[in-house]
Amino acid sequence: MALVELIMPKMGESIMEATILSWLKKPGDKIEQDESVLEVATDKVDTEVPSTHAGVLKEILAKDGEVVKVGSAIAIIATDGDDAKPVDKLASKAESKPVAAPAKAEPALVADKSNGSSHVPAADYKSSSRFYSPLVKNIAKEENIPVAELETVPGTGSEGRVTKKDILTYLQQRKSGQTTTSTPVSSKPAVPASISAGDEIIQMDRMRKMIAERMVDSKRTSPHVTSFVEADVTNIVLWRNKVKNEFQKQEGSSLTFTPIFIEAVAKAIKDFPMINIQVDGDRIVKKKDINIGMAVALPSGNLIVPVIKNADQYNLKGLAKIVNDIASRARDNKLKPDELAGGTYSVSNVGSFGNVMGTPIIMQPQVGILALGAIQKKPAVIETPTGDVIAIRHKMFLSHSYDHRVVDGSLGGMFVRRVADYLEQFDLNQAI
Repeated sequence: MALVELIMPKMGESIMEATILSWLKKPGDKIEQDESVLEVATDKVDTEVPSTHAGVLKEILAKDGEVVKVGSAIAIIATDGDDAKPVDKLASKAESKPVAAPAKAEPALVADKSNGSSHVPAADYKSSSRFYSPLVKNIAKEENIPVAELETVPGTGSEGRVTKKDILTYLQQRKSGQTTTSTPVSSKPAVPASISAGDEIIQMDRMRKMIAERMVDSKRTSPHVTSFVEADVTNIVLWRNKVKNEFQKQEGSSLTFTPIFIEAVAKAIKDFPMINIQVDGDRIVKKKDINIGMAVALPSGNLIVPVIKNADQYNLKGLAKIVNDIASRARDNKLKPDELAGGTYSVSNVGSFGNVMGTPIIMQPQVGILALGAIQKKPAVIETPTGDVIAIRHKMFLSHSYDHRVVDGSLGGMFVRRVADYLEQFDLNQAI
């Protein structure tokens, strides 16, 4: 028998640490290789960590709530083989050095550096609706910055987040009395909610807080404009009805409309590459890759947006397979953090909820998002060589929200019109 360390794995290029949410196994439990052992949370996604070895979970080194750096030991596994190198448990603990999260029972005590007083309770940053990295929270605790003050610190990071540089700059300005602040994300509304007897109070979970923060940041950052186009998708409906059974037999999964829509969006982005951009201060970054985010509703009611990288390089069958795979793993909480990053444009299928149209909020730092409405049968005037006729057609609304700082109405309108054109020109005779 040998003892091996279970290491906190690297879960994305920019992710250096993760928070332990819960252990799925307890000491003494048998575990198989690649079996999920614990759940962790990063600033991008909650995910499960599989075991790298089969054996018995001997000891847990990082408890629930602790923030652990990538590459640190989080558990000891006793294996049956003798090829694994035995480890010193005490050394493992010393090397991993997980950063403990604030205690839940009583607030920790820290020195007040600003006025030299003895000790004051440390702030509970979990009460904030704004996301902060563990490093930023640790600096804030050391400098005795309360939650309310931290929420006013301007952020220059992705989606307005406070970076290490931001908080250090703020501290320098704070000492000199020259601080600049932003409006707190979680500031109370002008008219507070009225609570009556029998009302149920529901605390936002971590993901809902992140979504709320990002939506507010997006509306604050980008002046949103939405253009609408109604598309005739009769050919698409007839084609899908014709091939969906064959696709089910071949692939063992359903053929939805989503990959067809994503294919049309990717083609339109190639025609209008200035939709595939991001804003960096007073610079425009024109993205080379077409990475399309696809909004997925989770069983919890929250929304997550996994990204199809290089969507323009897949054929329709390839898109169908990747759409089904990503949607399934998103609902089962099996996505990797990298699969939620790098999007350059997004789509949201509001039609899956029976909505005919919507005005979606842009996923920063992107500049556009397309809402796909429900497909409905409607009477329509059809032009024929022998004259106009009225026929029943399948129609849907496309709602394109875009950042009016860099996307004018002409470009925003032409783009969504081009998506509709590709949908209406769909080849009824193509093979899957």
